[in-house]
Amino acid sequence: MKVAFAGTPEFAAIALRALIAAGFDIPLVLTQPDRPSGRGQKLVTSPVKDVALAHGIAVHQPEKLRDPATHAPLIAAAPDVLVVAAYGLILPPAVLDIPRRGCVNIHASLLPRWRGAAPIARAIEAGDLETGITIMQMDAGLDTGPMLLAERLKIGPDETAESLTDKLANLGGRLIVEALTRLDSLKPTPQPEQGATYAAKIDKAEGRIDWTRPAVEIERRLRAFDPFPGSTSQLGETTLKLWHAELAEGAGRPGEIIAVGPSGIVVACGEGALRLTELQKPGGRRLPAADFLRGFPLAAGERFSSPGNS
Repeated sequence: MKVAFAGTPEFAAIALRALIAAGFDIPLVLTQPDRPSGRGQKLVTSPVKDVALAHGIAVHQPEKLRDPATHAPLIAAAPDVLVVAAYGLILPPAVLDIPRRGCVNIHASLLPRWRGAAPIARAIEAGDLETGITIMQMDAGLDTGPMLLAERLKIGPDETAESLTDKLANLGGRLIVEALTRLDSLKPTPQPEQGATYAAKIDKAEGRIDWTRPAVEIERRLRAFDPFPGSTSQLGETTLKLWHAELAEGAGRPGEIIAVGPSGIVVACGEGALRLTELQKPGGRRLPAADFLRGFPLAAGERFSSPGNS
């Protein structure tokens, strides 16, 4: 079976490695164009491109796929199937129709829950107890196609978007190999409309903490937005990044620091309180609370601002 592949981040690169290891004939890889990154704004290749080049696979990097001329490399590759994983570009119907046996997507949720761009972070943010991988046939809708395979995965109480992405990436790599191996015998199952939710792309502005929200909700968002975009809060003139917290006892005005110690900084929320255990100052590194406080002392009575108490 000739399998073309479309993907960009490490999540997708893990699936590509699994397909290569399984011995599939991969004539072409599509990935997003090289992007400037870091302080020097050097062009950086995607993890998927790195894997493809390391294995001598042809790479195509269109900005968009609306122009029929950008479809030529895929048409020339004549794949039986196009596997898509976190590619980041919308595939128009003309592209979906190119592979002889259609396009198959590795989606990081249990569809129809969390269709869309950010299913992993949204599952953590919502307090879901489980998620998973769904292998689905692609259609013109947004993650609405029939399902071929799915497997569940528990979300741990300390799970971050980063740690959960790693687990789901490995699961996705295993499931896509299984799905393609069994493609002739798998029966496509239409998605139920009941339970469908949309995982909107994360905006950087969402990282600003609103201390008027319940502590349990803020704690989940810290984990959901780790590593991107990170959670921030203003303390005086300084914007701090807050990476990890745990539920704590205490009360006060939302955003008020009510206790400081080696185990963390306790901050009052709209309901309950949080003990901040990992923080980062501008230009600094992520540090445990005790180390952070040595270079950035805080005291009870100081108050983080939020949209509700600027």
